[in-house]
Amino acid sequence: MGARFEELDWRRTPLGELVLRRRWDPTFDREVHEIKLNDEFLMSSLFTTSEVALARLALDGLPAPLDVVVGGLGLGYTARTALENPDVRSLLVVDALAEVIDWHRGGLLPGGAELAADPRCHLVHGDFFAMARSTGFDPATPDRRFHAIVVDIDHSPRHLLHPSNADFYEPDGVRRVAGRLHPDGVFALWSNEPPDDDYTATLAEHFAHARAEVVRFPNPLQGREATSTVYLARSPR
Repeated sequence: MGARFEELDWRRTPLGELVLRRRWDPTFDREVHEIKLNDEFLMSSLFTTSEVALARLALDGLPAPLDVVVGGLGLGYTARTALENPDVRSLLVVDALAEVIDWHRGGLLPGGAELAADPRCHLVHGDFFAMARSTGFDPATPDRRFHAIVVDIDHSPRHLLHPSNADFYEPDGVRRVAGRLHPDGVFALWSNEPPDDDYTATLAEHFAHARAEVVRFPNPLQGREATSTVYLARSPR
């Protein structure tokens, strides 16, 4: 066991103070990496079941080859899970924080250097939501379409990291993201809150099929089962 607690990096960003830290958790008897923005936890490696499920559910059943975009890099679990799928031909990962991309490229996060070095993977520094409103997620190919768009940025469609993200979850934003997909493509969104029937209905207005799937996992810290939600919407053939 190394140091009980270690701050690996601290950066001042346009969104506030960003901290990467590593600590030993005695309950789980293992090392934990955490990212904090100001006083709010953005990501912890303690609980990653739903981030892994997000990628697997999004890509399940899609025919090869697959071009995928992931909005939100974080600790990299969703992106790395996507790359475990041998049918993935290309993966764009968009993150608004260049510092987080630097942590992966510099090997400060487990698996980060391998993710950045994968020839299928391209890490893009940018505002995912602004790109969705503009010419799309691939700076080299405007209006490029994907087989799957996978998003893990805000806490939920109602609990946002920034108010400017709100239009992504409204009808015009849903319509725009649907237009970035190939026919029969999948949009998948992570949420830390229970299913929102109104948001699922908004998805259903612009996609052929839409549903919310609850992902369950144990939380020994609270002695209970925890849940997250993955929204899945499929574009028409």
